[in-house]
Amino acid sequence: MYMGTNSVLVHLPANLIAEIDEMVGPGMHDDYLIQLVQRDLEMHRQNQALEAALGAWKSEDHPELANGTDAFIRELRSYNPSPLGSLEATPKG
Repeated sequence: MYMGTNSVLVHLPANLIAEIDEMVGPGMHDDYLIQLVQRDLEMHRQNQALEAALGAWKSEDHPELANGTDAFIRELRSYNPSPLGSLEATPKG
């Protein structure tokens, strides 16, 4: 199942245990709680990363977005370079 595990005694209110039993079935508490804690820890790590990155984006570093991202994307999509076939061949030698 899970390698390198330790036991932790957690006291839960009876109504929570009953709801968990209804949802995952009796005897499946461990798996459910492990998944729940893993998901919560992942969310916590993501929140920490977002907090750490707060202020990393500076508008002055991205003047191309001064008119908004929609305008920038439209400009990118409208870019239409001339086809390669219309380039003049340069003489060799």
